[in-house]
Amino acid sequence: MSILRDVVEVMAKALTDRPDEVQVIESEHRGQTLVELYVGAGELGRVIGKQGRTAAALRTLAATAAEKEGKSVTLEIRDGKP
Repeated sequence: MSILRDVVEVMAKALTDRPDEVQVIESEHRGQTLVELYVGAGELGRVIGKQGRTAAALRTLAATAAEKEGKSVTLEIRDGKP
């Protein structure tokens, strides 16, 4: 597991009411790291936040963690299971 994946997973689990339903999948596409965050049904609003502020903060944390590893990252937040 990478630091990037761990950061996203820990933050998402702290934000949701059902942390056991949080899943994070990390993959590489065209030299960029793609992190897909899946949350349980009805939890998407908590992770996105008002006007997307929470999602923007998560993306900033992910970008900072990726920079430490010398990577570029895209964080996608999805509802449901992978």
